[in-house]
Amino acid sequence: MINRQLLRPESIVVIGGSNNVHKPGGAVVRNLLQGGYKGTLRVVNPKEDEVQGIKVFHDAKEIPPTELAILVVAAKYCPGYVELLASEKEVKAFIIISAGFGEETKAGAVLEKRILDICERHGAALIGPNCIGLLTEWHHSVFTKPIPQLNPKGVDFISGSGATAVFILESAVIKGLQFNSVWSIGNGKQIGIEDVLQYMDENFNPTTDSKVKLLYIENISNPDKLLFHAASLIRKGCRIAAIKAGSSESGSRAASSHTGAIASSDSAVEALFRKAGIVRCFSREELTTVGCIFTLPPLTGKNFAIVTHAGGPGVMLTDALSKGGLQVPPISGPKAEELKGKLFAGASVANPIDILATGTPEQLGFAIDYCENHFDGIDAIMVIFGTPGLVQLYETYDVLHKKILECKKPVFPILPSLHTAGPEVEEFLKKGHVNFSDEVTLATALTQVMRTPAPAPPEIELFGVDVPRIREVIGGIKENGYISPELVHELLSCAGIPSVPEMVSDGKDTLVAFAEKVGYPVVAKVVGPVHKSDVGGVALNIRSKEHLALEFDRMMKIKDAKAVMVQKMISGTELFIGAKYEPRFGHVVLCGLGGIFVEVLKDVSSGLAPLSYPEAYSMIRSLRGYKILKGTRGQAGINEKKYAEIIVRLSTLLRFATEIKEMDINPLLADEENVVAVDARILIERS
Repeated sequence: MINRQLLRPESIVVIGGSNNVHKPGGAVVRNLLQGGYKGTLRVVNPKEDEVQGIKVFHDAKEIPPTELAILVVAAKYCPGYVELLASEKEVKAFIIISAGFGEETKAGAVLEKRILDICERHGAALIGPNCIGLLTEWHHSVFTKPIPQLNPKGVDFISGSGATAVFILESAVIKGLQFNSVWSIGNGKQIGIEDVLQYMDENFNPTTDSKVKLLYIENISNPDKLLFHAASLIRKGCRIAAIKAGSSESGSRAASSHTGAIASSDSAVEALFRKAGIVRCFSREELTTVGCIFTLPPLTGKNFAIVTHAGGPGVMLTDALSKGGLQVPPISGPKAEELKGKLFAGASVANPIDILATGTPEQLGFAIDYCENHFDGIDAIMVIFGTPGLVQLYETYDVLHKKILECKKPVFPILPSLHTAGPEVEEFLKKGHVNFSDEVTLATALTQVMRTPAPAPPEIELFGVDVPRIREVIGGIKENGYISPELVHELLSCAGIPSVPEMVSDGKDTLVAFAEKVGYPVVAKVVGPVHKSDVGGVALNIRSKEHLALEFDRMMKIKDAKAVMVQKMISGTELFIGAKYEPRFGHVVLCGLGGIFVEVLKDVSSGLAPLSYPEAYSMIRSLRGYKILKGTRGQAGINEKKYAEIIVRLSTLLRFATEIKEMDINPLLADEENVVAVDARILIERS
């Protein structure tokens, strides 16, 4: 629970506060005092009479009623203090800095549970334990530095790690990123990242509240809550970026399908973030860079003008933007020549616009003005301006400051000379701006922002999906394991997913008759072994009944063979769709190029079922091999609409068949007209 006493306490007591500012107890008191806390501040320390000018209580039993308690004492003493303060001193909020709890030992976990029980019994809020504290404009209840510049319109930052929060703040402060609040939840015993987002969502005021949220997450304990409140905040006009650490698999595990080998907790995180509209980041620098991007006006397109006085950074930025699918379009025409006439000889206006190392502040202003007012098709302006140490840049950065305020298009300042022009950059940042000191990091972050879709609609796509029949088929399956091809075909049919004509039988004559009916060529596949190709259980391009009869006889001799499947042989681009059930997240749906490419390239996108059509299109278009699907070198592309439709229909099937724990459709064969499932398998597991 998050209450007023936690956010706006009229009185605070620091248990374990001291005069030693090099230890957490002393540093918390220092930060509260330097942060201008206006309420009543009390300190409990049995060994001190005065702490940093504050008269000290030697025993917590001596203090008057207080609203917020900050504990900076050994873990073993914390439950006793919490009991005393909650029951006798009316404390309704606790921030426990102390470590040595569930993150270390089982005994520590017991202490942690006792504290939680006391807080729940007395209706008190609890941050921590094992955290750096809570930083707001009201009170600086943290023991760390740096203390960033606070601004009601700054960033709300929520971190699952105290030390990492400090490093992220270091990265942000250098860029000029301002903050509204910093939440370090520590072990998150009562209040986790999802709970903070819920509070921000349910109490959101679009006029006064920050619209930028940055998250550092080590554990997603409630994916549904995170999804719901993050998406809700984004729909209300907020922008959210997050790092999810600890998503890689340690080692590999044996898997019975392609999906099982590819899908992982990281796929689930990717799918969750995509569904919520959260920009995913992978480093501190990327997270704070995205945070800075969020403070600028939203981009309306992908075309950038680059204004620089150094050719190399302009070229590197152009390359990085292009690699991310963003454009640096050429600039030409009468207005371009007009601008060139205002610059020194040798300057270039083709884009990047290079005003040369000798370019003046006035010429920088001209270049920005032309990008803003005269060059069509430019959506944002990037300005690279540093110094080799020959001149000061106060006048140049003052021009940049004024142009940022005047321009309607976003202007991205890239000021690389943090050492040589440190004072000039610092003064620029004090005016409320941010700085992207590295152009490639900026381009990478921009790519992530532009690729992130809007939150998915919550409605489930039901059209064309026979839900009652799906439940009837699933209900008739009594054993765990891979189901028969006939049942797979039935479930795909219920979902409206087209599949190639096929028949499964252990009778040779029956299969020959089927092949004669659908017409040769056909494909024969053994039924029974999971990996058919590995045991020679697939025969392609069978063009006669004699050939089919020979393959039937051969395959029935394969170990574990139960029958043979015969399918009409069709051609097209091989695609893949799969799904895996992840505990707490639900079904993660994967799509990509099919056949061996899904294993070799692992070029897959993930989404969280149920999926909307915009989500499906986003998944398809984020594939590295998307150009193949669009058609290359004269080859026709696939029917993207039908591919997206199958992804959506499959996700709806999974929503109503949670007993499906793994499935592959690999391959689907696609051309300009159709997308058809050729081979599929489904694993059922009932709890």
